[in-house]
Amino acid sequence: MISGTLAAAATPLRDGGAALDEESFAPLVDFLARGGLDGILALGTTGEGILLTPSERRRAAELFRDASSGRLQVAVNCGAQSTADTVALAEHAASIGADGVAVIAPPYFPLDERALFAHFAAAARACAPTPFYVYEFARASGYAVPVEVIDRLREEVPNLAGLKVSDAPFESFAPYLIEGLDVFVGPEALIGRGIESGAVGAVSALATAFPEIVAEAVRQPASGAAERVGELRAAVERFPRHAALKRVLALRGVGIREDVRPPLRTLAEDERAELDRLLPAWLEPALAV
Repeated sequence: MISGTLAAAATPLRDGGAALDEESFAPLVDFLARGGLDGILALGTTGEGILLTPSERRRAAELFRDASSGRLQVAVNCGAQSTADTVALAEHAASIGADGVAVIAPPYFPLDERALFAHFAAAARACAPTPFYVYEFARASGYAVPVEVIDRLREEVPNLAGLKVSDAPFESFAPYLIEGLDVFVGPEALIGRGIESGAVGAVSALATAFPEIVAEAVRQPASGAAERVGELRAAVERFPRHAALKRVLALRGVGIREDVRPPLRTLAEDERAELDRLLPAWLEPALAV
């Protein structure tokens, strides 16, 4: 079963974001493993998964799995707009030996409880017995998954293992702390309170570029590290986040381009210069670990 600190991994791209940068997957995974993480979530929000084609997503999942070589747990976000694509991606993730499959509620159409249950259940059954996780992120999907849907999944889907919850503030996060399910904290500012309230770990966007800081926050939630991580996330959010995290990775010696998949954008020159100026202070906690 997946546990601990996972990076919501960036997806290496090239050619202005038009293609996977296959040679950069291994250096990224090496960096994350050295940073003390327990695993990665591939192709989530930070990984631009929703913007990639199904074939690109399958290939990226394979590259992450191969590069991890058993050093890191690999969960794959298989959420897509349609149930058919979600099921196909979940089947593929299970077939390549992923340690977990996560699925976010499909965006655009606000689905009712019956439709949501059918969608999640189909994806979970497609990847069984691989552990299945509901990826709850109301801001991204446009609506929250009702707790009643989770309860029904518990009754009827044997491989439901838990949730990755990216909702904030804590009042929106707390209803998903359901006894018997493994919950991973998405918002870095909630790591401390989430772990203290029963979450088993975190899946963090920030961990893809600052793995040491986030790993410490999960290991020692009462140490003040979680507050520092929350402040750092807020600072990074001043920039186009996907490009900013990739820029930080490159500056930290990881062979990854800043390229992102449009309509996401890269950093403007003034943003790049400001990020470069701020990075040494941001890295101080990481270098002290």
